[in-house]
Amino acid sequence: MVATGLTTFTAQADQLADIKAKGVVKVATFDANPPFGSVDAKTHELVGYDVDFAKALAKSLGVKLELVATNPANRIPLLQSGKADLIVADITITPERAQVIDFSTPYFVTGQQFLVPATGGDKLDDYSKARIGAVKGTTGEQTLHQRFPQARVLSYDDIPLALTALRNGNVQAITQDSTILAGLLGEAPDKAKFKILPDLLSKEEIGVGVKKGEPALLKAVNDELVALEKSGDAAKIYDTWFGPSTKAPQPRSFTIEAK
Repeated sequence: MVATGLTTFTAQADQLADIKAKGVVKVATFDANPPFGSVDAKTHELVGYDVDFAKALAKSLGVKLELVATNPANRIPLLQSGKADLIVADITITPERAQVIDFSTPYFVTGQQFLVPATGGDKLDDYSKARIGAVKGTTGEQTLHQRFPQARVLSYDDIPLALTALRNGNVQAITQDSTILAGLLGEAPDKAKFKILPDLLSKEEIGVGVKKGEPALLKAVNDELVALEKSGDAAKIYDTWFGPSTKAPQPRSFTIEAK
């Protein structure tokens, strides 16, 4: 009985070997959250900052990449159920999440901001009692409840739905990572009707999610992230989605460091 238990544990604790044996890594990423992950209108394929990192990780492991479309609320359940091997979907590293999954070293740093009507107030506190839209299952949703307990927080499955609610007047502001809001506004045909408030609601580090108890897989992910930084490829990926030639350029204020 003891030997059987040990065998089972070894098999479960060597996900990296399983991935290499199967020749494919399943990565949960967004399909409606540009510029991190969205469906390309022409090719109908998933593209974005996270998608490029997922491709690099699969290449470093020597396996094929299978992208599993997700929304914020489903990211951790997909990983825990085995439907995904990794989460590369703009997931913020938090103490609460770190209790149930492991995180790589951060490969992106951002902050929460508000997107509001152009005629709205210019300070975060102007919305302390407002109706505010957030994406379900995100740290932004949690932070709103903590920072503005008198606000009414309305949760949506993804950021385009939250923007629709803002357009329709169902909410007076929406919150998400600064880069996502910039990308969202850059694509909006009615962008002149909105503005992003300059103040940050929070600063957040984004990591790759790995199932608990998989040190070999976590190390392989961290090694590749650091290698991408050293080679300059990480900066190139950033420039592709946030650089000067993009619709919503943002300077890169971080580097990927060894954990």
